Amino acid sequence: MLILISDAFDASLPQKLAALGEVTSDKARLAEAQVVLVRAKTQCSKEWIDSAKSLKLIIRGGVGIDNIDKDYAESKGILVRNTPKASSIAVAELTMALMLEAPNHVCAYNKGMKEGQWLKNIKRTELYGKTLGLLGIGNIATKVAERAKAFGMNIVAYDKYVKSSPVATMVPTVEDAVKDADYISMHMPLTDETKHMVNSALIEKMTKAPVIINTCRALCVDAEAMAAALESGKVSWYCTDVYPTDPPEADYPILKCENTTLTPHAGANSTENLLRIGDEVYATIEALKKEGKI
Repeated sequence: MLILISDAFDASLPQKLAALGEVTSDKARLAEAQVVLVRAKTQCSKEWIDSAKSLKLIIRGGVGIDNIDKDYAESKGILVRNTPKASSIAVAELTMALMLEAPNHVCAYNKGMKEGQWLKNIKRTELYGKTLGLLGIGNIATKVAERAKAFGMNIVAYDKYVKSSPVATMVPTVEDAVKDADYISMHMPLTDETKHMVNSALIEKMTKAPVIINTCRALCVDAEAMAAALESGKVSWYCTDVYPTDPPEADYPILKCENTTLTPHAGANSTENLLRIGDEVYATIEALKKEGKI
């Protein structure tokens, strides 16, 4: 069995996987590979899948699989898997870091100190007592809620597929989740339904000029609407780790906005998480191999 590692994983992974088959990072051998490991960079389109003549399994190291044409792959008898639990802590901690940065002005304070400015007149605000609206309440959002509760926040959540949660008060509509939120954190997959879910109409429902944190998918936000909301003050701050392309095009509207904190799609890039992803990948291949599916 040939295992192709198409994107960046922990450096220890090839040695681990050697017990299960031959391992390569040579993309020219795609047609020979039975298993391909991807993260966000490789786009597993119909054309890509058709060129993978021997493929039996695609594993996405991470949560979202919108870079994989899952329906087409499965129609060709190719299994598609991801590592849904591995990244929860890493992405939740980045979410909290972004949520803390915005009201604490850490980047501005640091820049000011290095430029000889004493910016003590910029006042901080606290997370304590504020309302956090979660869009989606899966593995990552649950970890965020647990951490936000430790800060004394009130947690509400909307998820079409979840009726109750031990860590959040569930509300029936996305409008209910954002209406009175001081902070909004996004944790949905990208689907036809969630594309541009945060748009001008939804932003108009927000009463508190919230801080919005996006660590799910860029296209869940209408970038033009967000840029307008930041300019008008309807949204006070936008923190994002995700973009339509990695890296974003120079004309991506959010890049020109004030009141933003931007990170380079680093949510899953903790040392510990890359090791967890590798462990989950290994376990997935091993189990499917034992079952005779690959």
